[in-house]
Amino acid sequence: MKVQDSSKATRRDRLSIDNKSCIDHPNWYRGYRARLKTRQHCGMYTFFNIDSCIEAASSQLSNFFSFMLENYVHIQEKDPTLVNRLFGCAPQDDRGRQECIGIIEVPESYSGPRLQFPLNTNSLTIMIEAFKKQQILHAYYVLEILFETKEAMKQMPNFTHIRTCPTKEITICGDLHGKLEDLLLIFSKNGLPSGYNPYVFNGDFVDRGKYSIEILMILFVSFLLFGDDLCLNRGNHEDFLMNMRYGFTKEVLSKYKIHGKKILQVLEEVFAWLPLGTIIDDEILIMHGGISESTDLNLLHHIERNKMKSVLMPPVPMDKDSGTETKKNKGHVPRGVKLSGSPSDYLTKHEWEQVIDILWSDPRGKRGCYPNTCRGGGCYFGPDVTSKFLNKNRLKLLIRSHECKPEGYEICHDGKVITVFSASNYYEEGSNRGAYIKVGFCTTLRFFQYQVTKATCLRPLHQRVNTIESSAIRILKERMVSRKTDLIRSFQLQDRTKSGKISMGQWAFSMENTLGLNLPWRTLSSHLVLTDDDGNIDYMTCFHDIHIQKPVKEAQSALIETLYRYRSDLQIIFNVIDSDHSGLISMEEFHSMWKLFCSHYNLHIGDSQVDELAERMDLNKDGSIDFNEFLKAFYVIHQLDNLSRSNTQLA
Repeated sequence: MKVQDSSKATRRDRLSIDNKSCIDHPNWYRGYRARLKTRQHCGMYTFFNIDSCIEAASSQLSNFFSFMLENYVHIQEKDPTLVNRLFGCAPQDDRGRQECIGIIEVPESYSGPRLQFPLNTNSLTIMIEAFKKQQILHAYYVLEILFETKEAMKQMPNFTHIRTCPTKEITICGDLHGKLEDLLLIFSKNGLPSGYNPYVFNGDFVDRGKYSIEILMILFVSFLLFGDDLCLNRGNHEDFLMNMRYGFTKEVLSKYKIHGKKILQVLEEVFAWLPLGTIIDDEILIMHGGISESTDLNLLHHIERNKMKSVLMPPVPMDKDSGTETKKNKGHVPRGVKLSGSPSDYLTKHEWEQVIDILWSDPRGKRGCYPNTCRGGGCYFGPDVTSKFLNKNRLKLLIRSHECKPEGYEICHDGKVITVFSASNYYEEGSNRGAYIKVGFCTTLRFFQYQVTKATCLRPLHQRVNTIESSAIRILKERMVSRKTDLIRSFQLQDRTKSGKISMGQWAFSMENTLGLNLPWRTLSSHLVLTDDDGNIDYMTCFHDIHIQKPVKEAQSALIETLYRYRSDLQIIFNVIDSDHSGLISMEEFHSMWKLFCSHYNLHIGDSQVDELAERMDLNKDGSIDFNEFLKAFYVIHQLDNLSRSNTQLA
């Protein structure tokens, strides 16, 4: 009988335990990373769905403006400039350019970048270095660049055709959304635009970020210097009505208090002249959004794109003398509305829809083409629609942007559709990478990812996921409180026993139907509501830690919720009326537009309640409302701002 050495046995046992630990530890870590990634995806998905719903509300404003013209024609008599402005009938001319720029002087005290015209490559470098120091370009230079850009854009076709060659690659960038750091990082990694380093920027240069005007100046100067090798496509945010909601208008007026209005007017013209897309080597089509089953590339090549001042404004071509509808656009037409210009000054309904489709659409895995209910504009198009479109037009690939992707890009439809998104940290610090694509001569595409790294981005993954998660829950709760009355009504319909509790399934059904958000409600429930030991939901706990601040204590909750829910729509409408951007709206305009707004949206809020609220808000009794301050009075208070359950994992 052989006696076993106990010391050797102990070593073997210890080794066996260590080996098991080595095996288990990677498995545990992989599971941990997977759970974090799931939580990150859930947070991103929540952001995307709410963001898309907000954009849907923006796109649906087109219905409101049609309604306005049909039912409120005395606006045209009272303020014809407003109607003409909405339909883009105020073209600038060369004399206007001289009058505009000639009266502006750059004072000696100005310490920002000084440019020489005609521009040269040194101008671009000087401007970029100044923007890095957060210096603001003088309004004189901004307007000069805008007028020059508009004249150059007029010579461009709707689709720019460019070619690769053995000595250079073409770089394709997606949405930047005012994030100057991302653009500068791209230039740092990939080089400045030049004849040897061509770029395609695929729309959505502005809104959301703080440096939209700086991005525009860099891109426009680059275009003026290297027009054949710098392509700029229009996105759905190159639109003056979208800019009123998403921040670009506010940014310009804040940075250029004297000449901001003029800059915005000229920008409307420049945006309208932006090309609709780019085609590389007659094989790769680059457009901002996507396609539909009815997208006609030949029609889009010949459409008069400058007539589309805003995709949110539907075409209403009218005969100037008779006020009758042209044969191009049949349907109900507002009587008595006469716009300056002839019907040929406007796009037909079919042309308008074509442009909306290429700026707003998104690819999906489901076959066919169906309405983009999430955004409210454009469509969802499947792989079969993509294949048919590419085959018909003898193309091989569609590159688009328009959607934030966690890795900065995504490939779908059997490799025939690629989404590229260049704004990193789009929703929150650490939420996503940015990316750009390089296309070479007879070579495969190369993808480059990056992320602007600030102090917050250096935190561990679990901390970054917690930040994304908490922010997503915060904006979701704000949407919930704006529909509090409707949600409670839906909950109570499910609560047949009046116990104050419903099942998880009933709660999820009410949330999705009322808010119109397709979210993983069961997963999110631990962040939004309390559950008892039997798994039933105490539905009123949805609102325990959050409420809307009332500007007037006596105001009814239903009224406050309604105003909060439609605050962005109202802000756009009143910003359009406030043509001098003074921030002041007359009481008469407030009352009239609110009545029209309620009528269109079928809101059952008494006019007298809103009138009384407006009068109370007019503190100095001068007959005007500071509408921006009026809107700020409606904000959501989070009593538990740190979200006590924020550490609860979604997965």
